[in-house]
Amino acid sequence: MSEPSTPRPEPVRRDPVHRGPWEALTRVVRCPVCRDGLEVAERSLRCPQRHTFDVARQGYVSLLSGAKRTVNADSAAMVQARVAFLEAGHYARLTEALARTVASVEPRGDDSVVLDAGAGTGHYLAAVLEALPGAVGLALDASQYALRRAARAHPRAGAASWDVWRPFPVRDGCVDVVLNVFAPRNGAEFHRVLRPGGVLLVVTPTERHLRQLRDRLGLLEVDPDKEERLERTLAGHFVRESTEALEYTVELSGQDVENLAAMGPAARHVEPEELRARVAALGAPVEVTASFGISVYRARDHRAGPADGCPG
Repeated sequence: MSEPSTPRPEPVRRDPVHRGPWEALTRVVRCPVCRDGLEVAERSLRCPQRHTFDVARQGYVSLLSGAKRTVNADSAAMVQARVAFLEAGHYARLTEALARTVASVEPRGDDSVVLDAGAGTGHYLAAVLEALPGAVGLALDASQYALRRAARAHPRAGAASWDVWRPFPVRDGCVDVVLNVFAPRNGAEFHRVLRPGGVLLVVTPTERHLRQLRDRLGLLEVDPDKEERLERTLAGHFVRESTEALEYTVELSGQDVENLAAMGPAARHVEPEELRARVAALGAPVEVTASFGISVYRARDHRAGPADGCPG
């Protein structure tokens, strides 16, 4: 009697583009090479000029293929720390407030397109899409590690690699809501991709944010001129409608504090061993202030006429 043959392992296959969001997003995105439209192929996005952008095995589209990568993209360790911290619920009140604000200022709902510029893991985009049933979302980020999470953050979200300081791979006037949560602000591009009257939501930390930890852990200080710089960045393109102040106290364990420091810019300036030593010296638990401003801006309409506006 012959021995049963050992089954061969299944070959690793690249996931196809998730057609749900991308079929809808093809009216929004454009080829970063020639600015023509993109359409969904089996495992890629492709323009009529045959410029092709593959979907990574983890589900995001590599629009930065062949282009210079950004040096400050989040590392795998930073993303892992961020996921752990957010899943612990310490910024849940911020997430809820952001989703509630979007739902109150964007009435289009089912027809809306939400762009998260500097989306990270897609945590906030997913919450906003839950608040806008039927809307679709596009997450742009330079970190491949964050995009692996963002690609699966929500069934109505697509994720693509991009440097948000460069012109977005998005058509003029096709986006209803732009999210900017603790991310770089490219005011001119925010305005270009938004429809006239579209909404920009900006979340920034205040000077009181994490004040109990800043000196002791070596966290970067919040620039006291941050609000003034924000207004200068958006001046001429947007009108501020409102700003909601959100401040509360969270109790953090030693591991929570370590994750909090490791998920941000401090991770690039403090060695992990030194960070753990500083966290241990704090004692645990630690009460920490979380303090944010959630600002709503409307896009001014002063375009001479978009060159590649939203089809339809």
